[in-house]
Amino acid sequence: MSEKILQLNEEVIKGKLKELVRGSVEETLNELLDKEAERLTQAARYERNSDRQGYRSGHYDRNLTTTSGNVTLHVPRLKGIPFETAIIERYRRRESSVEEALVEMYLAGVSVRRVEDITEALWGTRVSAATISDLNKKAYAHIETWRNRPIDGRKYPYVYVDGIYLQRNWGGEYENVSILVAIAVNEDGYREVLGAAEGMKEDKESWLAFFQWLRSRGLKGVRLIIGDKCLGMLEAAGEVFPEAKYQRCVVHFYRNIISVTPRSKVKQVVKMVKAIHAQESKQACREKAEKIAKELREMKLNSAAKKIETGIEETLTYCDFPGEHWSKIRTNNTIERLNREIRRRTRVVGCFPDGNSALMLVCARLRYVAGTQWGNAKYMNMKHLDNYEEGIDMIK
Repeated sequence: MSEKILQLNEEVIKGKLKELVRGSVEETLNELLDKEAERLTQAARYERNSDRQGYRSGHYDRNLTTTSGNVTLHVPRLKGIPFETAIIERYRRRESSVEEALVEMYLAGVSVRRVEDITEALWGTRVSAATISDLNKKAYAHIETWRNRPIDGRKYPYVYVDGIYLQRNWGGEYENVSILVAIAVNEDGYREVLGAAEGMKEDKESWLAFFQWLRSRGLKGVRLIIGDKCLGMLEAAGEVFPEAKYQRCVVHFYRNIISVTPRSKVKQVVKMVKAIHAQESKQACREKAEKIAKELREMKLNSAAKKIETGIEETLTYCDFPGEHWSKIRTNNTIERLNREIRRRTRVVGCFPDGNSALMLVCARLRYVAGTQWGNAKYMNMKHLDNYEEGIDMIK
């Protein structure tokens, strides 16, 4: 005896359910519009009474994209009184949640073409690249306000700086544009994105303008600036924040040494130089560096030894601060991680039409990552810095 087997077409069911929801949303919105027309005219359709205000004169249709799909609204026409609905703003063609989703997808790293595909899959209508561009212009206005916001009255002892290069179009030719970025740890131990600005080159003029801009917005209490070695940055930082010390990122220092090391000896040399910054005091680091430089010369690696001898001191500034903070202030890893996120997003774009569009997308990504990944977790316990400074004052 054969059994009857019931087969369900999942795609058809999903399609029917989606259409049912869309139809329900459309019907509800139109009923609300009709009720608003009744309230304004103080009369139901075709009703005649002494309190009536204005008359109905048919309706006009307009489309609205919602999270449930594309719906058609029958907007009443009224004579004698204007019809202003609270259901949907005039000229709006998309539900606000749809617009927010489009902007969030783009800023989160989804390409424009992919956003178009996603909107068609989710809402049954394809949003054009021009529409996404218009939405992003609105978002960029908010980002520009955020970029120039005043820096609050707190102190920022540790500031990380770096520049990231992107490609832009300049008169039909492609060239690099530098975006200067600053991140800080405030006196409460939390990380903040201080700002980003366009700098054609990482020269002194660009860095000087960048630091002056940060200071004019309220940046103060800077004790240590961490970054890669850049003469323009060092000179500018010394002029704007003369009270701050400079810490050269030890990771970049290692890379400079590796650049003059034969590939066959890279692993050995890396182990040797890392041992320098594993010491427990600045003096011990210096002694270890002298020993390593001597060993490198014995290995016929004179260029690597010279880099250690001439550059070691600027990598040891972190030793002047609490030991609990050493692992986080001797490298620029905090900002490097953000740079990787920025490159992942900008790689989708390729070449930017101008420097401002590159800056806006970088700022959008900085804001997005800081808001979603950093959360409310403390990055450092700043009591260690307070206790350290008190101890220094007592010694003096």
